[in-house]
Amino acid sequence: MNLNRLARIDLNLLVSLHILLEEGSVSRAADRLSITQPAMSKTLGRLRETFDDPLFVRSKRGIQPTPRALSLAADLKSLLGQVDALLDAGDFSPAAYRGEITLAISEYVGFTLLPPLSARLQSSAPRLRLRTITRAERQLDQLAKGELDLAIQIHREEYPPEYTVAPLAASPLAIFVRQEHPLVEQTLTSELVRQYPQVALYVADREELIGGQVLARGLFESDRGTLETSHLLTAFEVLRETDYLLICPAYLARNEGATRDIVALTLPLDLTFSVQYSLIAHKRTENSPVHQWLWHEIIETVQAMRFRTVHRG
Repeated sequence: MNLNRLARIDLNLLVSLHILLEEGSVSRAADRLSITQPAMSKTLGRLRETFDDPLFVRSKRGIQPTPRALSLAADLKSLLGQVDALLDAGDFSPAAYRGEITLAISEYVGFTLLPPLSARLQSSAPRLRLRTITRAERQLDQLAKGELDLAIQIHREEYPPEYTVAPLAASPLAIFVRQEHPLVEQTLTSELVRQYPQVALYVADREELIGGQVLARGLFESDRGTLETSHLLTAFEVLRETDYLLICPAYLARNEGATRDIVALTLPLDLTFSVQYSLIAHKRTENSPVHQWLWHEIIETVQAMRFRTVHRG
């Protein structure tokens, strides 16, 4: 792409060329553009200079396009249509949208949220490409730079003013172990829990959470080693085959298929903790119809999930 050459081009020239091709007459083209015929003739001169071609020759039936003009006509209408679409953000239609949105979301949140969200998007925005990233550090920086569009993350104590934050839901934590695990029949204490190795699910920007969030309480500290992974199904398979335990949101126990042969135990009282999740966006997207639309779709999906959970319980 030759940006220097593009910077010298007046977009109005392409509009004038398109109208000249449609009208086949300098005078009629001038009328459509609400300019004088001499001004239109001057524009045609600039077009000839720009494309280094006569573009039109006079005949008894007006002006006839040259082969060069006809070759331009094939792409000109499409090009002007794309430029018009760039400028016309007010007519956003989810059903017609074909772009991509990038969402940072941990696997254990996406495991529950993405199925119902995808069902909504399949119906309302079938051409949207939703790209999810499960491991993303410095999420606020990536949102500001446009590397991420939205992020669902563990809520932080403070956010800079240029970010928009919507609390989604909170979940208590539970201890997940295999059904025959030695902890199942015991009264749990923090000391007892730390005697077993743990699977720790990846947490983005861990050091930037509320004092380390759950990490500040030593919740994930183990005297017997830790396996960190961002893959929830892998974590569950490890639990089925070992004495590892996994401390994660209790809502995952509702997925009976994923937690087959695994049980969720209530945390000891001194380790009881709930995790708050929030939806985050940078204010650079606050005037973007597609970003605002998807923002509300995510919130409404979470609200519908919470409603079903309450009434099911």
